[in-house]
Amino acid sequence: MAQETEIKLRITDLRAFKRTLERLGARSVGRGSGRVHEWNVIFDTPGGGLAKHGQLLRIRTETAEAKSIKDKAACAKRIILTFKTPLVPGKARPGSAPENHHYKVREEIELEVADASALAKIFEGLGMRGWFRYEKYRTTFRLPPSESWAKGLLIELDETPIGTFAELEGPTAAIDRAAQKLGHSRREFVLKSYLALYLEECRRLGKEPRDMVFVSKK
Repeated sequence: MAQETEIKLRITDLRAFKRTLERLGARSVGRGSGRVHEWNVIFDTPGGGLAKHGQLLRIRTETAEAKSIKDKAACAKRIILTFKTPLVPGKARPGSAPENHHYKVREEIELEVADASALAKIFEGLGMRGWFRYEKYRTTFRLPPSESWAKGLLIELDETPIGTFAELEGPTAAIDRAAQKLGHSRREFVLKSYLALYLEECRRLGKEPRDMVFVSKK
């Protein structure tokens, strides 16, 4: 399994955040315009067996925004299967995460698949169900190669139905330095999942939790 080390930052001033990214020389990466719509479905057993063990099984459908009509073919949908599990004690790679738990560290397997519906039917046949769905728009940035300290660092801007966040993923030293340059301290690191953040928002608003999706405008 690959090892994932990340944190979230809550972004309250998107324009200021984008100006800072531009000043740092950050460039978006990926297909099309760089902005990708994600439709995520989390699967679990009826008793929530995966969640109880801190595990996640997810099918994600990514649709990149095209820069132009000619670019549409290159922006075909991608379907990603992801499995995440807590890090086994003693298996952290050097420099990944210290023992102070400022970072979210998990082992992760990801692979591209061809058919989300067929895969969902397989999971359902094994007794699981897609019990939570959420969507967001993600734009992924990298800092320029001249910033050698940022090697392996991804800055992922997430526009979600409950607000805007930035996920910083990579070596812990790079996460700390990037967060500081973006105007944030360790006290502002968010380690909760989008599901947990969504449930908190529902409790705050007194709303019944459903799926975390954008409200359609008629």
